[in-house]
Amino acid sequence: MPSLSFQPILGYRAQTFRTAAGRRITTKEEAIAFVNARGYVYFWPIKEVTLPSLWAAVAGDRPVADGHDDPGHITWGWKDEMLGARIWYYGKVLRRRATFISFDALPCFYALSENYGEPEQDYLLQYQEGRMTFEARTVYETLLKEGPLDTVSLRQLARLTSKASNGPFARALETLQADFKILPVGIAEAGAWKYAFIYELVHRHYPNLPEQARVIRQSEARYRLAELYFRSVGAAQARHLASLFGWAKNDLEAALSTLAETGTITGAVQFEGQSGEWFALTELLP
Repeated sequence: MPSLSFQPILGYRAQTFRTAAGRRITTKEEAIAFVNARGYVYFWPIKEVTLPSLWAAVAGDRPVADGHDDPGHITWGWKDEMLGARIWYYGKVLRRRATFISFDALPCFYALSENYGEPEQDYLLQYQEGRMTFEARTVYETLLKEGPLDTVSLRQLARLTSKASNGPFARALETLQADFKILPVGIAEAGAWKYAFIYELVHRHYPNLPEQARVIRQSEARYRLAELYFRSVGAAQARHLASLFGWAKNDLEAALSTLAETGTITGAVQFEGQSGEWFALTELLP
């Protein structure tokens, strides 16, 4: 196959990322529909990661503004307003960055997490096998015992208030979110900035999620999430998916192979000005 122009891919992304003229998001309802259509998007654009973001869909393809009065920061208000509202799922997930996930895609993510159907017991096995830090275990057990807590109260009750605990506590929050064990469900006027997330256990906030994920095989979950990725970006290399999802090489290759077998994507595609071979949505190829 001869080298193809990359411009159709960029044009496709302008539509799916909602950055094209006339495609920008202007309302909360459009933001919800955007997440549902894409399956998962970032809150902010992440450097070196090609994925739709709510910020860019509202503000355009430009860096996140420092000024709090930038019109693009209406996304911050939407995010805070809908925490815990069960309209979409929000947490630090993909590469431990702020991610919105639709409820259609959520069970696939959960099926790939280290949650095996007994949320109040599974974490103990992870800890015993050295796959969970002491701080993450302590944070999880504190929420398990006390119920939803804002960050300040959570840190106090978990006895992780020393200066030396700053990093481990922050990493514990990120790790537990990335593994779908905790999530922010609201905002509290706490701390020096009078702004702190309220955290809750995922399985308590979404009690049906473990059962919804139980029937999904991990291979199917990876296939479905990979398809959503290509539906958003149009074309990608295997390394892009590996960087985003962190899947093992064999698992990633299996997902790509299934997508190719179904005709959803075509492999060994070369684009002008782009190095290496790509996979692309078959429908976008000449």
